[in-house]
Amino acid sequence: QVQLVESGGGLVQPGGSLRLSCEASGSIFSIITMGWYRQAPGKQRESVATVTSGGDTNYADSVKGRFTVSRDNAKNTVYLQMNSLKPEDTAVYYCNLKQFRGGGIYNYWGQGTQVTVSS
Repeated sequence: QVQLVESGGGLVQPGGSLRLSCEASGSIFSIITMGWYRQAPGKQRESVATVTSGGDTNYADSVKGRFTVSRDNAKNTVYLQMNSLKPEDTAVYYCNLKQFRGGGIYNYWGQGTQVTVSS
């Protein structure tokens, strides 16, 4: 099993910045990606940014140029630096880890952290 613990959410004004962190523990091996998803009220959960063990990243079009995902493999931690935040970035942000195990792909999720962008 894998456990994910997130931190760093909160309330920020438009144009501000926040940094999210997510530390993984447990049976950490054969990780495909770590990253972040978000879910706003009344909307489906969507991928925000992911990073592979090799450092390859993928971003949602809506956050390109504003958000940066990074990973510290030694600490089993993934970060999301969010700059130039907009009200539409308001959502619960979930850490995600995808693991290859036993011939299949397993998804693990953090508990979620609220990000609110408002003046």
